[in-house]
Amino acid sequence: MAGNSFGNIFRVTTFGESHGRAIGGVLDGCPAGIPIDMELIQKDLDRRKPGQSAIVTQRKEPDEVEIYSGVFEGRTTGTPIGFAIHNTNQKSQDYGHIKDSYRPSHADYVYDQKYGFRDYRGGGRSSARETASRVVAGAIAKQFLKGIEINAFVSQVGELRMEKSYVGLDLHAAEDNMVRCPDQEMASKMEDYIKKIKKEGDTIGGVITCVAKNVPVGLGEPVFDKLHAEMGKAMLSINAVKGFEYGSGFEGVTMKGSEHNDPFNTDGSTKSNHSGGVQGGISNGMDIYFNVAFKPVATVIQGYETIDKDGNIVKTQGKGRHDPCVVPRAVPIVEAMTALVLADYMLLSRTNKI
Repeated sequence: MAGNSFGNIFRVTTFGESHGRAIGGVLDGCPAGIPIDMELIQKDLDRRKPGQSAIVTQRKEPDEVEIYSGVFEGRTTGTPIGFAIHNTNQKSQDYGHIKDSYRPSHADYVYDQKYGFRDYRGGGRSSARETASRVVAGAIAKQFLKGIEINAFVSQVGELRMEKSYVGLDLHAAEDNMVRCPDQEMASKMEDYIKKIKKEGDTIGGVITCVAKNVPVGLGEPVFDKLHAEMGKAMLSINAVKGFEYGSGFEGVTMKGSEHNDPFNTDGSTKSNHSGGVQGGISNGMDIYFNVAFKPVATVIQGYETIDKDGNIVKTQGKGRHDPCVVPRAVPIVEAMTALVLADYMLLSRTNKI
C-alpha cells in the first residue's frame, strides 16, 4: 500500500489499523535539540480521543503515546522519532455483520476491489483512528514551530453556522465546551442538535475553521507546491473531509476585483486579508485561515439495504460505536495537519537564499 507518508523534509509515516494491536508512526526530519513536552502531546491526543463526551463515539481508549526513539532527556536527537499508541478497547464482533457486505459511502467496496482482501474490523486502515498518529506528529511539529499559533474550531454543524468573525474572538474558548465552538451561545445550540441527531440514530456534518497566526513571510513554493495547495492536500487527506477553502474562498466570486484586492500598508502588511495569508502560493505574513468541510459520518444506526460480495441485495443495520458528528474530535486533527505543513515548509524555506 502506497501513500502512508506525508511531508518532504519534516515527514511522517503512519501505521496500524483500527482494531489491530497498535497504531503509530515514524517522524523523520525533525531537527535536533527541540524541547519536547509530553504533556502537550497527550493534551492534543485527549482532545481527539473517543469517549470524551456525550456527543462522540463511546469507544473507550486512553490513547497514551509511547515514544520509542528520537527523544533523549526531553529533547529531539535529530534521528527518527518512533511512537505507538496501543489499542485497548476493540470490539471486533461489532463488525461481523459486514464481513461479506459493503457499507454505503465507506471504503469497504473499493478496498476489496483494489486489494482483493480487506480488514473489515472498523474499516481497518481506512478508519479515522489512524488520525491519532497524525495528532502525535502534529503536536511535535507545534513545538518546533515556536511563536506560530494554530487554533482550529467548529464553526458550523449542519445548518447551524457561527456568523461571528474569528477576528476579536477568544479562540481558546473553543475548549470550554464539548462542541469546540468559541461562540458559547452557538455551541449550546450545536450540542443540543447533535444530541437530537444521535437519538435518531443518524449523523450530521460540519465545518472546522483554522487560523494560523505569526506565520513568517516566504513559506511555500510558487508553482506546483504552493502553500495553500499543500494545505488543501493535507486537509483533504483527513477522513470524511469533502471540501477546503482558504481566504475568501467561494464567497470571493461574488466580489469585484477592486473589492477583493488586499491593499498594502507601508510595513508590507495588508489592510484586508481576502487572500487568507497566501499570495502567489507563498505566505505573506498575515493570518492564514481556511475552512474544512466534513460530511456526515457514513455509519448510521438504522436499517438499510446494500450489496454483498456476490452482488446480492441484502438488508442490514449499522452497529458499533460511532460519532454522530465528527467535527468536535477533528479539531486537533486539523491543527496537527496544519502544523505538519508549516513545519515542512519552514525547513524548506532555509534553502531559499543565503
